[in-house]
Amino acid sequence: MVYVTGYHLTDYNRRKDSSSFRDWISETFEVSLSMSELDRHDIDTLIISSESDFFTLQLNPSAVIADDLGLTNVEAFRVEGGGASGQLAIHQGVKSILSTSSKNVAVIGFDPSASQLPSETIKKLYSYSFDALTDGMNEVTATSIYALSMQIFMETSGLGENDLADVTINNRNNACLNPGAHLKLNHTRDEIKNSPIIASPYRRLHCSPLSDGAASVILSKNINSRRKTAPSIIGIGSATDRVNLGYRNEMGEFIAKTLAMKKACKMAQIRPNEIGVAEVYDAYAGAQFQAIRALNLSLDFLKDFRDGVFNSDGSLPVNISGGLMGQGAPAGAIGVGQTASCAMLLEGNYHDKLQMSKIPKYALADTHGGVGTLSAVSILESNI
Repeated sequence: MVYVTGYHLTDYNRRKDSSSFRDWISETFEVSLSMSELDRHDIDTLIISSESDFFTLQLNPSAVIADDLGLTNVEAFRVEGGGASGQLAIHQGVKSILSTSSKNVAVIGFDPSASQLPSETIKKLYSYSFDALTDGMNEVTATSIYALSMQIFMETSGLGENDLADVTINNRNNACLNPGAHLKLNHTRDEIKNSPIIASPYRRLHCSPLSDGAASVILSKNINSRRKTAPSIIGIGSATDRVNLGYRNEMGEFIAKTLAMKKACKMAQIRPNEIGVAEVYDAYAGAQFQAIRALNLSLDFLKDFRDGVFNSDGSLPVNISGGLMGQGAPAGAIGVGQTASCAMLLEGNYHDKLQMSKIPKYALADTHGGVGTLSAVSILESNI
């Protein structure tokens, strides 16, 4: 068994206080370690996730961070998989414990995606996370590739402009109740529809922000008497699709996400319809719909969305945190933060106005790199 004995997220925002990613890492680690009721010497493996050395200007960050945190003589390494980096780091921690290589693993995700470099430089670097030769170096942006996939998805699913506006409204409304969220905004449909087109159908307000931040979890083989309610990770799965959309059989679908979910459900021995709350990767508004369908969380995702099933007070809340569009998107922290949020919800100690009154049995954390190219999901189980 793998227990989530400690967890924490820093605020996600644009830092203007001259702090660095090393400060945020120390902050989140100390809180997670304290919650786990472990000592530093109990941690035998440190796994970190960040998308790019360009963001941090620090090569070989795992050794530097281990030193900062006072973790001496530990195994330490970095995991990278674009937007899926944090979730893949969680997977490596789970595998380390299940293989008996480790008893207690600290997983820390981070990125200064907002303050380290100018936004146009960050956006350019993100375009290199697709195929740098065919896309990034030819001025093909992340937004344009996501938009092309969404155009095809909308044609085949019946998804409309109002739906894109409404999911943006829902996620940002949730963010207004999340003290650590980046974009606490109350939108109207007209405000969203009148915002500038970036790449059709996506407008400026359909996009997630560039954010700074860090998140951490402590994974443990065993729990002590004071952490009996610590949730456990019971299923993990990851898969890839073709990098270039044009080579895919279904350009509007996230096939890799479907495969990753099948693997995770097989390991957890549950079905997708047993998931009670989900944090999914919504770098753009439409990606949330693509994720819900790919993950098989609904037999009719569009009807369920319009009926309020995925709202914070619905039967299957999705992105109760605000998601990337509301809570924010420090790339390397996203997957770790999702896992931490799911753990909080399953232990009943999420933010007061967002905590579900009836704690579900299972939660799902979902991320991907590229346009659903490298997908990674984790399933958590409540122990309350």
